[in-house]
Amino acid sequence: MKKRVVSVLLTAAMTAAMVSGCKNQAETEEKPSEASETAEASGDASETTDGAVYKVAVVKQMDHASLDEIADAVCKELDTIASEKGVSIEYEVYSGQGDQSVLKQIGTQVISEKVNAIIPIATLAGQVMATCAEETQTPVVFAAISDPENAEMTGIDYVTGTSDALNTEFIMNMMLTQNPDVQKVGLLYSLSEDNSSAPIAEAKEYLEGKGISYVEKTANTNDEVITAASALIAEDVDAIFTPTDNVIMSAELAIYENLAEAGIPHYTGADSFVRNGAFTTCGVNYTSLGYDTADLAYSAMTEGMENLEDYYLTDGGIITVNTETAEALGIDYSVFSDMGEVVEVTTTED
Repeated sequence: MKKRVVSVLLTAAMTAAMVSGCKNQAETEEKPSEASETAEASGDASETTDGAVYKVAVVKQMDHASLDEIADAVCKELDTIASEKGVSIEYEVYSGQGDQSVLKQIGTQVISEKVNAIIPIATLAGQVMATCAEETQTPVVFAAISDPENAEMTGIDYVTGTSDALNTEFIMNMMLTQNPDVQKVGLLYSLSEDNSSAPIAEAKEYLEGKGISYVEKTANTNDEVITAASALIAEDVDAIFTPTDNVIMSAELAIYENLAEAGIPHYTGADSFVRNGAFTTCGVNYTSLGYDTADLAYSAMTEGMENLEDYYLTDGGIITVNTETAEALGIDYSVFSDMGEVVEVTTTED
């Protein structure tokens, strides 16, 4: 199988902290410590057209805005599919809390429950679920793995999914369009995120080609992210770039105000960063990516994996700007208008 480019359409041993019931996008997801319920997408199986019942496990790597948005969209689309196809789709959403051992427990449980498909969201979740499903060959349909090849998620017969690969050069071009006098750029990312490896390398190559210096700071926890951001402020960087990095994303709300006060625009790999206070991004719409992933999972369950590609790239091209942060920075973001569609958002804590 090979990748295909498509447009955006596309346990007693385990604590209850790992499970949360899937809710609509407008609702707040249950706290991990609360008990969850299985959601059945179209009512009782006896009410369906052909009596088919499918069980799906949606496994987030951790809780944060990007992954929550994808999970919500997956659940919404599964509901829609069930209604349109006259089938019953039961699903549960799990959070791995960013812990590989927790993800492994989740994978072991859902395989024992004989789910028809697993939808892991983000790289580590995808890798662990693929390992757990190796013996049973349960379809694993991942979402939002930016570099499936580097993550070794290709060439596996029972694995497919959607990729949110980042156009690093475009974001770097945005940075220089906004400020042609950039002299020093901060690179803020996590070494534990495979998603970050390729775009950070691309950013370094780009900046070196332009004769622009850069400072790297890495972090693996929220506290480390705060410390790293403070260090970049002290280094007096002109801008900061972070790729589609789940660790940094989970701490964006804790750093965006300090960056704005220091006059440092944060260019990022996903619109969820921007809704949590970062300045801007150009990337995919995660709601659409979630819909695509659910559609792909249904195809895998009903038609098999034989004709599916290793993964499907989603188109980006949407520039998202946080207008409140732009105002705090004193930046006129109209300079991006000639580069693509500009979507304005404000800061939320979702």
